[in-house]
Amino acid sequence: MTKLSTVLCGVLVLLLTSCSDTPTAAKKEAEKPLEPISGQSALFKMYQVARSWSPDVQIMKMNSIPLSEVPSVPRGKAAAWQATFTSASQNQLRSYTYSIVEAPGNLHKGVFAGQPEGWTTRNLNALFLMAAVKVDTDEAFKTAVAKADDYETKNPDKPINFTLERITKFPDPVWRVIWGESVGTSNFSVYVDATTGAFQEKLH
Repeated sequence: MTKLSTVLCGVLVLLLTSCSDTPTAAKKEAEKPLEPISGQSALFKMYQVARSWSPDVQIMKMNSIPLSEVPSVPRGKAAAWQATFTSASQNQLRSYTYSIVEAPGNLHKGVFAGQPEGWTTRNLNALFLMAAVKVDTDEAFKTAVAKADDYETKNPDKPINFTLERITKFPDPVWRVIWGESVGTSNFSVYVDATTGAFQEKLH
C-alpha cells in the first residue's frame, strides 16, 4: 500500500505540474508585443476578404489610422488601416479595416468589413488593382525622408500617416506620406509612386 500510494502521489504531482504549465504558456503567448503593420501588408489582408464579397473588386483609397492604444509605432507602419473597395458588378463600394487591437470607432482586431453602400461607376480613373501596389509604406517613407530636406530632422517626433490613392496628375497610385495627424492638419507631405517607388512631389 505504501508503494502504491507513493506511485499515485507521483502521478498526481506530474498531472498538476503539466496543468499548471499550460496556462503559463498560454499567458506568455497572449502577452506577445503588438506589432504594427505596413500598408501593403494590411491592404492585401483586406483585399483577400474583399474578394470573397466580390471577385471584381478594385481599390478606391486607403489610409492609416493612428491609435492612442498603440503609442509606439515604427515609421513606415501603423496600428490600423482602412481601405475602400468598389465592385462594378454590384454597383457598390465597401470599406474594410485592419487593426492589431480592439479600439474605439468600431475598430476590431484583424479584418473587419463595413456595410456595402451604393456606388455608380463614375471616376473610374481613380480606381486601381492590387497588383499596382508594388511598393510598401516603409519603402515609401524612406524615399519621402530623402526628399524632406531638414523637415524630418526638425520634427523627429511628429506622427507619420499615410494615404493611398490614384490622382490624375500621376500615372500610378501614390502613397502620400504625411507628417502630422491628418492631411488637414499637416504642413508637409510627400507623394511616392506606389508602383515604382519613385518620388513624385512634396507639398508644404
